[in-house]
Amino acid sequence: MTPTHGTGGLAGDALGGAEKAEHEGDHGVEHEAEDRAGHPAEQEAELHAGFLTEAAHWLHGLFGPADRATAAVRRILDIGSGPGVASHALADAFPEAQVVAVDRSATMLARAEARAAEHGLGHRITTRRAERPEEFARSGPVDLIWTGNVCRHLGDQQAALRSLASALRPGGLLAVAERGLPPRFLPRDIGIGRPGLQARLDAAVEEQVTARRSRLPGSTSVVEDWPCLLASAGLVPAGTRTFLIEFPAPLDVPVRRHLHTRLHGLLADLGERLDLVDRLTVEQLLDGDACTGVLWRPDAFYLTAVTVHTARLCRPRVAA
Repeated sequence: MTPTHGTGGLAGDALGGAEKAEHEGDHGVEHEAEDRAGHPAEQEAELHAGFLTEAAHWLHGLFGPADRATAAVRRILDIGSGPGVASHALADAFPEAQVVAVDRSATMLARAEARAAEHGLGHRITTRRAERPEEFARSGPVDLIWTGNVCRHLGDQQAALRSLASALRPGGLLAVAERGLPPRFLPRDIGIGRPGLQARLDAAVEEQVTARRSRLPGSTSVVEDWPCLLASAGLVPAGTRTFLIEFPAPLDVPVRRHLHTRLHGLLADLGERLDLVDRLTVEQLLDGDACTGVLWRPDAFYLTAVTVHTARLCRPRVAA
């Protein structure tokens, strides 16, 4: 299970393996002492906080008028919660609801608890550690489930959706944030290396994602048509919306810091998938003292989009 990186798990596929392994537990690594500002998941979560707030209020609207939505939603799951930024947004949008942040990383759950306490939400946001899809439903029944970039890291995505759907009350809503547009942050020609570096990085990431999925336990190939997958899980699609996340040039320091972390992860993760020229170019972008580095470049920007698919359980499930 992965976070939105609060984005509730919304760290995209362009994240490097080192940071993904730490959060996903691929190698059992957890840096308990890493500070909040330096954690890749929290860096991206902070950048995506505005999108998560907007998405949470959109979900509120899917339940109908404000008073009805408030009455209808009393229990929420944030699956792959990461540091709890999505949990916070959901708690704000649904002021009468209890939110359970669910993740496999004890480090991330500790951050989610600390964040909730910092914002006076410790009495409404609790945490639960879980690693397998079959554990998801044990927190049910619930009125709303949010999950950001979790299914792609599970071998059988359809089975994962069925497990999530089984936790819903009749009338409950499942919101799945998956893919959209990968982050863009460099012009086509950056003045060093060969033009088109960003496109080649994106292509290498896609190859890496495909290779990783093939190694997941129970890996099953499906057409990633999310409304269709949600319908196959026994739900009725309720709407899809794409949210733009944009920080134009020149960037503030926190965004630059995140891009530096992202590039460092890409270099470590993609390895031999990049040719020598591109590896050297990325190394130049990582040079903190060079004006051509991403920490100083005036042309660096941040642009991405996240698509959220929703579906509703419209009738009680019949036991098999």
